[in-house]
Amino acid sequence: MGGFFGMTASRDCVQDVFFGVDYHSHLGTKTAGMAAADAELGLQREIHSINNSLFRTKFEHITDEMKGCSAIGSINDTDPQPLLIQSNLGTYAIIVTGKINNADQLRDQFLSFSGGHFNAMSGGKIDMTELVSALIDQKSSFVEGIRFAQKVIDGTALILILKNDGHIIVARDRDGRLPVHLGKGADCYCCSFESFAYRKLDCEDAGELGPGEIAEISVDGIKRLSPPLEEMHICSFLWSYYGYPTSSYEGVNVELMRCRNGGIMADNDKNDGKVPDVDYVCGVPDSGTPHAIGYANESHIPFARPYIKYTPTWSRSFTPEHQSERNKVAHMKQIPVAELIDGKKLMFVDDSIVRGTQLRETVEFLKQNGAAEVHMRSACPPIMFGCKYLNFSRATGDGDLLTHRIIVELEGEGGLEHIDEYCDASSERGKKLRAVICERFGFDSLEFQTLEGIEKAIGLDRCKLCTYCWNGKE
Repeated sequence: MGGFFGMTASRDCVQDVFFGVDYHSHLGTKTAGMAAADAELGLQREIHSINNSLFRTKFEHITDEMKGCSAIGSINDTDPQPLLIQSNLGTYAIIVTGKINNADQLRDQFLSFSGGHFNAMSGGKIDMTELVSALIDQKSSFVEGIRFAQKVIDGTALILILKNDGHIIVARDRDGRLPVHLGKGADCYCCSFESFAYRKLDCEDAGELGPGEIAEISVDGIKRLSPPLEEMHICSFLWSYYGYPTSSYEGVNVELMRCRNGGIMADNDKNDGKVPDVDYVCGVPDSGTPHAIGYANESHIPFARPYIKYTPTWSRSFTPEHQSERNKVAHMKQIPVAELIDGKKLMFVDDSIVRGTQLRETVEFLKQNGAAEVHMRSACPPIMFGCKYLNFSRATGDGDLLTHRIIVELEGEGGLEHIDEYCDASSERGKKLRAVICERFGFDSLEFQTLEGIEKAIGLDRCKLCTYCWNGKE
């Protein structure tokens, strides 16, 4: 995954962009970078690894090292960026967020006629951002080049370019899987993945880009360079998990969606007679908490926090490189409230169940602290497919997904032809899937949100949502 922020102003804006990028720290854990354009210094760039540290610790002195009235930055889980490019279109810095499935084909096609080259990394891999810049540079203008890149890329590419003159060009990906928000301040204009990032910098909303739309941002304003495409397939998982609670996408706030989602799950359980007899409804912190609050409000079961994450030292359990280290960190962060666990029947709501690597440890932790029962609800439908459109953190192959893996164990690959039945809790296959997971992880009951339920919680037309990870469809 990855986040970005850019601003152009009538003053030095490097510090503002530092804070704007920092507000995207929940979207990436691998690399981060910033670039600025100054009339005297030209383009400047700085990149750091953030595998074992936070963005702000690596860039806190950036205003001593970089200046400019225009700047861009990113945090991501892919290759280091922004890159500085010199081409027929001039000198510019570029950031790309997304995933390119046909990168090898595009590379070979480019090399077959261009006489050019790419910087090769270990294993012969090339930088995705460099590839996108090579596609853009085949045309005589940025708009033509971006349109060409959008056309030939199989996958997702959200593009942010800082030109040498300080103008910023931003293009939302062709299918609108990721958001682009525009902001306006008293003396500046900006673009951002997360709208709250510029609101905290005293800017107000100036709109969102549509799918494939291209805009140019300067100190004089925002100019739309290419109109939006008709179809949009924004990632539904943004609301369920990756989006920050204060974020809104297509006008739908993340926190409110999660609370609605939990309420819909409670309604589903009531209609099916599956509301468990528990003392408390609890959220798996942090992103599961608003889903749990919605469930508790609708079911009238008290909400409680029987364990608290200790975050001052380890804020993110997926920061370490190895899974065993992440499991250990996750365990060390779980501080119990004994009075809310011992002898209590608890129901937990998690944002999703992906690999299930920490589920057993969580249940064992609760049982060791005296929990009488542990019930689980997933705020997403069963995740059946790894995302082929976005580089989620620690991107997962289909075989690593818990529900996918269990289906194959039960029926072989042929079982994947019955995904609809496995998602349906009333079908024999659906009951079997839930029973196996309960037995394997020690749950007293388990249920998933339905696809219809999560679509209702988001509130956008189904045709505008990407639900590939749940049903294999855009």
